[in-house]
Amino acid sequence: MTPVTPAIAPSPEARLGPPVPCNIAAFLPAAAQDRPRALAIVCPHGRDRHGRRAYTHLTYQQLDAWSDQIARGLHASGLVPGTRAVLMVKPSLAFFALTFGLFKAGVVPVLVDPGLGIAQLKQCIGEAAPQAFIGIGKAHAARIVLGWGRTTVKFVVSVDSGWGWGGITLAELCARGGDGPPVLAGTAPTDMAAILFTSGSTGPAKGAVYEHRHFLAQVDLLRDLYGITPGEVDLPTFPLFALFDPALGMTTVVPEMDFARPAAVDPAMLAELIDDWGVTNVFGSPALLATVAAPRGAGGGAAGVRWPTVRRVLSAGAPVPCHVLEAMHRILPAGAEVFTPYGATESLPVASIGSREVLAETRALTESGAGVCVGRPAPGIDVRIIAITEEPLAAWSAVRELPAGQIGEICVHGPTTTAAYFGRPAATTLAKIARGEAVVHRMGDVGYFDARGRLWYCGRLGHRVQWGERTLHTAPVEEIFNVHPSLRRAALVGVRVAGQVEPVVCLELLPGAIVRGAALATELQALAAKHEATRGIVRFLEHPRFPVDIRHNAKIGRELLAVWAQAKLGTP
Repeated sequence: MTPVTPAIAPSPEARLGPPVPCNIAAFLPAAAQDRPRALAIVCPHGRDRHGRRAYTHLTYQQLDAWSDQIARGLHASGLVPGTRAVLMVKPSLAFFALTFGLFKAGVVPVLVDPGLGIAQLKQCIGEAAPQAFIGIGKAHAARIVLGWGRTTVKFVVSVDSGWGWGGITLAELCARGGDGPPVLAGTAPTDMAAILFTSGSTGPAKGAVYEHRHFLAQVDLLRDLYGITPGEVDLPTFPLFALFDPALGMTTVVPEMDFARPAAVDPAMLAELIDDWGVTNVFGSPALLATVAAPRGAGGGAAGVRWPTVRRVLSAGAPVPCHVLEAMHRILPAGAEVFTPYGATESLPVASIGSREVLAETRALTESGAGVCVGRPAPGIDVRIIAITEEPLAAWSAVRELPAGQIGEICVHGPTTTAAYFGRPAATTLAKIARGEAVVHRMGDVGYFDARGRLWYCGRLGHRVQWGERTLHTAPVEEIFNVHPSLRRAALVGVRVAGQVEPVVCLELLPGAIVRGAALATELQALAAKHEATRGIVRFLEHPRFPVDIRHNAKIGRELLAVWAQAKLGTP
């Protein structure tokens, strides 16, 4: 299939104008006016008579009109700006129309990962106290059976069937909107725009409060940091990233995949979409890239996969292994690069580095115990390292900043940094520090700056292991062992042995690994002895498959591994 060319091709320097009012949805009518027939969203839709993948789409004009209709329908149904609405809809044409319809109406979408599990989903939805619930049939069935939002939800929309599930269907909502003038709520920069829940990989998921100014700042940073121009084609394998595409003037191609299991993606499917649409940008988790690039030791991409039109790949959620970066360069054309933006739901992006710098300069240091280099801070982002403490820090006067070379907690402030969690005052107090009128976010990560101003990630603050007078951090330790050809990855945990905390390195082996058991432990002990960060580590446990987060399939569940390791070694 020949890639579709936008009806009005922008120059490489072209940019969408600033939105008025301060609302990310304001980019949409501007794009619809400038490029009405350019494709905004493309979704696979079965197969054609030749067996090729078929597609359905929305142009910018169609997406703008449909989202206006939804916004009018929401207002006609009594929803006012500031109303909170849970949105549980699979990535689809309707998902984008609904999201931008909510933004246009000033209604606050509450976005929660469905894979969090029943208990966390109920807790998250309860904390958000939504007045509306918009979802597919399965979400409504769970809502009714499990009591999600039972005391607060007053308005319900069903998206994928003719059943109202106690409310109305999407078709009925659109009928209420009918024909009428464009809608764009006059939102202010500090008005709440959305509640985005964290992945819950290192504790209970928390709802970060996004104001409209945060979204606009993210659009500016992503565009400028990576040179994204209108007319590009994006293949986002993480749905939330796709919401920036219309504001960046990109066409979104939605893949057919289980977004809660990116590691299980079909590389051939991604390659077909890239070939069909001339995709220039891909966003994928490290686990997805590892699947596409094929395991360590394989010669090239999975089944000869190539991405000939891709200019850049963005990968976030966890460090990307260097062997995966190497394999991705065999898939990508000359001049393309993999970028690994560092950040969190509460502040993204914080810093960024490209694969060429990693492979040429920082890899050797990482494999010697220096941690993982995440690059230089993004423009306008103030990053500082403070002395480690697990106590709240109410004001910056209570902070002790550390110089370059010293490991401490990473703290950030910038136009993309959120100031609070919704309904979680205690979590907000622990994660935020007042510095004058600014609110600084404590990342919960530890790291340091090198002499060249590059930020190095050393792991989660809560995952460090205090071993006598030594403090072991996960990334410096694990990356030393990750070079072993039998390992897929290693994970450091602390276990109590004879009343004392001892470091234990859990091992996930590659399929077909030849060196195992005692022989592997002996080789790893010899490797540990060569580096200061791992000197003296002697305990290794092979684990069948590490627990990982549901959002990226890349963050290791070290809390669960620690419990498992403790049981394997016996009670303290």
